[in-house]
Amino acid sequence: MAGDHTRPSDATRQAEADAARADHDADRPPTSEEARRAEEHRTDPSVAEHERDMAERGVSQKGEGRI
Repeated sequence: MAGDHTRPSDATRQAEADAARADHDADRPPTSEEARRAEEHRTDPSVAEHERDMAERGVSQKGEGRI
């Protein structure tokens, strides 16, 4: 039942910790089409600037919504 709560075993906790520390890679290399399209893709510099602005605001934010 969805309402039943269980406690993870020590083995489960250890397996989760090991998985969190493991290297994570893509399951396969990109196809030639994916690689070509990635090289052709250009981002708008204003997007990076907006992300920096939002990160700066988040650092200064108090209360709910804080990062």
